[in-house]
Amino acid sequence: MIPVLIRIGFINLRRDRVVQAMTFFLPIVFFSIFAGVFGSQGRDGTRRVRVAVVDEDHSPASERLIAALKKEGGLTVQTAARPPGSGPEERGPQKILDRERATELVKDGTVPVAIVIPAGFGAGFGLFDSSAPPVDLLSDSSDPVAPPMVSGMLQKAAMTGAPDLVSKQGLAMFEKYGGPLTPQQHAAMDRWTRRSQADSAGAGADSVRGAQMGGGLVRVKVVDILGEKKSNPLISFYAAGIAVMFLLFSASGAGGTLLDEVESGTLERLLTSHAGMGTVLIAKWLYTALLGVFQITVMFVWGMLVFRLDLIPHLPGFFVMTIVTAGAAAGFGLVLATLCKSRQQLGGLSTILILTQSALGGSMFPRFLMPESIRKLGNFTFNAHALDGYQAVFWRDAKLIELWPQVAILVTLTIVFLTVARALARRWETV
Repeated sequence: MIPVLIRIGFINLRRDRVVQAMTFFLPIVFFSIFAGVFGSQGRDGTRRVRVAVVDEDHSPASERLIAALKKEGGLTVQTAARPPGSGPEERGPQKILDRERATELVKDGTVPVAIVIPAGFGAGFGLFDSSAPPVDLLSDSSDPVAPPMVSGMLQKAAMTGAPDLVSKQGLAMFEKYGGPLTPQQHAAMDRWTRRSQADSAGAGADSVRGAQMGGGLVRVKVVDILGEKKSNPLISFYAAGIAVMFLLFSASGAGGTLLDEVESGTLERLLTSHAGMGTVLIAKWLYTALLGVFQITVMFVWGMLVFRLDLIPHLPGFFVMTIVTAGAAAGFGLVLATLCKSRQQLGGLSTILILTQSALGGSMFPRFLMPESIRKLGNFTFNAHALDGYQAVFWRDAKLIELWPQVAILVTLTIVFLTVARALARRWETV
C-alpha cells in the first residue's frame, strides 16, 4: 500500500507544474540571487562605488591623491558634473565640482560618497599633524557600505599615490627636530623614494590593511548629509520594503476572489445582468487598491507610533506613492487572477513571482549590496520603483514634482496590468 501511495504522490507532482516550480525552480532562483549578491563580495564582480571628488587645495599632494583614487578598481571617480537641472540627454560642458555641487550629488542619490580635499591639505600631508585640516567624506548613510569602503581606499591612495611626498615631509620634520641626515642617509632615502614610486602602481590589498591599521596618512571627517537630522532614519526603508512585499500578497489574494466567483457561479450571474466584465474588473481593482492604501497606512502609522518613523512631515509624498503603488499592485493581482484557473494555481504562481520580485527589487535586502548586474535586473521589478519612490520621500525629502519618474512608471504599470487582465478575462464572458 505504501509504494502505491508514494507513486500516486509522484503522479500528482508530475501533473502539477506549479508545485514543480515551487519545489525545484523557486529554491534555485533564490539561491542564485543570494549567491550573486553575497558570493561576489571581494571578487571583481563586486560593484564599483561612485564617488565625487572636490579639490579645494590644488597642491601636488591633492593632485596625486586624486590620480591614485582614479586608479582604484573599486571606485568610479567623478570630478566634474553638469549644472543642476541638466537633463541626461544634454551633452553640454561639465564644470569642475565644488563642495556645494558635490553635496547636491549626494543628496539626489547620484553618488553615495563625496570626498572634499580642503585647502591646506598638501602642507600637512604625511606629517600626522592633528591640526591639519581633515578630508571631508560627505556620505549618504542609506548606503552604510560605501563610506568605510571609500575611507579605506582613500588611505591606500594616500600611501601608494605619493610616497615621495610623504618621505620628504617626514624627512623635513626629522631634520627640524633631530638634526640633518648624512649624505649616505640622503642617498638611501632617494633610492627608497624611487623604488616606492615604481611599486606604487602595483600596490594591493595589503597596503589598504596597513594604512588602516596604522591609523592612516589622511585624517578623515565623515559628514552625514541626509541622515544626521533624522530620527531612526532606516526604519522607513524596512517599512517600505516589507509593506510593498505584503501588499503584493494581499493584492493577489484579493484578486483571487474573482476565481471564487467563477467557481460559485456568481460571476456568470453578474455578467448576465447590466454589469459587464469591464465594470467587474474596475470594481475589483478599486476595492483591492483601497485595501492596499489602508494596509500600507496602518503599517507606517505603526512605525511612527512605535519606532519613531518620521511620517507627519512626509504625508503628501507618502500618500502619492501609496496610492500609485497600491493601484499598480491591485492591477498585478488582477492579472494573476485572470491568468490562473484555480485558487491553488494562483497561490503557487503568486508566491513564485512575488518572492522573486521582492528579492531582486530590494524588499528582502538593500539594493546597495547587489552587484551592478543584479541591480539592473531589479529595475524590471515592481518593488524597485515603489521602494525608490518611498526612499525619495522619506530619505531625500523629495518634493512632489520630483517623484514623477516613479509615479509615471507605476501608473504605466497599472494601465498595462488592467489592459492585460481585461484581455485574459474574455474567456469568462458569455456570448
